[in-house]
Amino acid sequence: MHAGGTRPRRAADMKKDVRILLVGEPRVGKTSLIMSLVSEEFPEEVPPRAEEITIPADVTPERVPTHIVDYSEAEQSDEQLHQEISQANVICIVYAVNNKHSIDKVTSRWIPLINERTDKDSRLPLILVGNKSDLVEYSSMETILPIMNQYTEIETCVECSAKNLKNISELFYYAQKAVLHPTGPLYCPEEKEMKPACIKALTRIFKISDQDNDGTLNDAELNFFQRICFNTPLAPQALEDVKNVVRKHISDGVADSGLTLKGFLFLHTLFIQRGRHETTWTVLRRFGYDDDLDLTPEYLFPLLKIPPDCTTELNHHAYLFLQSTFDKHDLDRDCALSPDELKDLFKVFPYIPWGPDVNNTVCTNEKGWITYQGFLSQWTLTTYLDVQRCLEYLGYLGYSILTEQESQASALTITRDKKIDLQKKQTQRNVFRCNVIGMKNCGKSGVLQALLGRNLVRQKKIRDDHKSYYAINTVYVYGQEKYLLMHDISESEFLTEAEIICDVVCLVYDVSNPKSFEYCARIFKQHFMDSRIPCLIIAAKSDLHEVKQEYSISPTDFCRKHKMPPPQAFTCNTADAPSKDIFVKLTTMAMYPEDHYRDRLSRGTGSTDRIENLRKIWVFLKTAFHARLRCMCTCNRCTFCICQNFLNSDLLQSVKNKIFTAVLNRLRARVAEWGAMLLADDEGSITHQVHAVSSVEDSIFMESSHGPLFLEARHVTQADLKSSTFWLRASFGATVFAVLGFAMYKALLKQR
Repeated sequence: MHAGGTRPRRAADMKKDVRILLVGEPRVGKTSLIMSLVSEEFPEEVPPRAEEITIPADVTPERVPTHIVDYSEAEQSDEQLHQEISQANVICIVYAVNNKHSIDKVTSRWIPLINERTDKDSRLPLILVGNKSDLVEYSSMETILPIMNQYTEIETCVECSAKNLKNISELFYYAQKAVLHPTGPLYCPEEKEMKPACIKALTRIFKISDQDNDGTLNDAELNFFQRICFNTPLAPQALEDVKNVVRKHISDGVADSGLTLKGFLFLHTLFIQRGRHETTWTVLRRFGYDDDLDLTPEYLFPLLKIPPDCTTELNHHAYLFLQSTFDKHDLDRDCALSPDELKDLFKVFPYIPWGPDVNNTVCTNEKGWITYQGFLSQWTLTTYLDVQRCLEYLGYLGYSILTEQESQASALTITRDKKIDLQKKQTQRNVFRCNVIGMKNCGKSGVLQALLGRNLVRQKKIRDDHKSYYAINTVYVYGQEKYLLMHDISESEFLTEAEIICDVVCLVYDVSNPKSFEYCARIFKQHFMDSRIPCLIIAAKSDLHEVKQEYSISPTDFCRKHKMPPPQAFTCNTADAPSKDIFVKLTTMAMYPEDHYRDRLSRGTGSTDRIENLRKIWVFLKTAFHARLRCMCTCNRCTFCICQNFLNSDLLQSVKNKIFTAVLNRLRARVAEWGAMLLADDEGSITHQVHAVSSVEDSIFMESSHGPLFLEARHVTQADLKSSTFWLRASFGATVFAVLGFAMYKALLKQR
């Protein structure tokens, strides 16, 4: 495992530039070192102080702009010196190897002065520079080594010569390296071991890289790690050499031909001790760490713009990643995460993100452990309610690294504006929010828990401090899997704007409490009577004795007056899981709010059941190709997309119009025949038949998005209606066969 290649660095990986300050006693050669570096020759005349030099990024080995600043005691004040120290990223203390006084000043003056001007917890890295090595035949290292051992902020010592150009470029390379790859946060020289923060960061990196969670990095995992960090794979022999080095030094560093955590940490300790700490820093920065070994905000919270009236959902790739994460930690393969398995999953987090309320927000098994469906549901809820937290959590799990994406933002889908959905009368969203409103103790929490399949017996086992105001689960609507997110709204006189925003409203009242319905009616009139948000009234605790509600009209009459569906009886007091019919109805209303709004306008015509059945048939045909499969693409190539485009095409709309025109003309012809036959009778009969034609014309309605076909012929006899229905069915069947044939033709043509 080595830095065999150089990975292109992101903007947040490193500092934008490096500022190097040279200090020391007068006449030790500070200015000469700078001028020799720039001109690549020793200057004959040396000014008192060199101007600030900027080295472009494309010239430096680390591709970072570097500023070199000289200090002259003769030309600068102490205040200017202090200012330069505060601006520097690294300081080179220059001494002359042939001048013992300048060496003594390193510890008596310069190091204490620098430390006074910097925070104790963030010491500036120091480089000791022994200049004028060309004037002596001995080394000053014996004198300098005790100083280096005494002061841990000293990164290294370099002996050089400005006159002979010896080690000049190396000096500034080490200075730049001390800033970009500092040793201080990684390693403690006194203890000769890595610091706890570094061990913690590398342990998280190891657990993320251990994709099968067996406690070792096998050859495939090591190669993947090498490629994402250094952009180059390791040859099989190189992998074996790495393992042999580990085996030679520690006994349990390799197990079952895989590198253990101890072996992984040993390798990085070895890199640091051998002066190759840039290798460790490359790994740390690739996994999102900054110089203080904290995950950077840029890594955890990538930029994400969400327009108003749009929601956030996980996309297909995110669900696949979460599925693999679940499988990785479900060691006993029981499709549920035990407390120990969940704790192991969260070891890559700095804290436990889920509290006990989560177990009452999503589905669990009989033991109360979060199931696979519950796991995905909780992530879906977090994405919908708090997308920034979702990005943070995905960052801890290493989503962008393991999926090789730019950031966690690639895991999200931002839905289009809800107003566009209403205009187009169709939605691409998969998560729908239902606000549950009612008086305290009316049964709202029971409705939420029923969504998770829990009856009253299971609900009574929930502790008060573990209750949740949210519940989320999947619901199938016409073969499509959708998420229904229910939110228990606390009782109050007026709802806030945030409490009104939702896709569907569930108004709950207790049939055994005479004062319960009044609150629902009042909230409906205040906030939803003139709204296009669909509402459904739930008559909770229907197993109890129903009492008359203390309101001006009954709940049934209230619903009829406001053209709403009748109250839905509901109870959690069942032997098995409560019925899910109301949740399907709520999700359907959320998916098709315009249908519900039209139903409210047209309710009472006596044709509701017929309209609903026709709409269900049409929607089912539109989704039949997609039953139990969630099409997450917009490729316009798959069978579903071809059918979807064809169903919305002008050609099909034209065919549908012609079919209905033919049906209407046939009805007109039949009425004309009746008129001729009854001409001898009274004139009122003819008027009655002509009125039937007008009624038929007014009642035929076609909606192209969802396809509900509204047919009413209130004054046509039963026999006539049957005859018309026959031709309608025949025409409708022909259209369906045409759609199927066209889809199969396109699919076969695409395969060829």
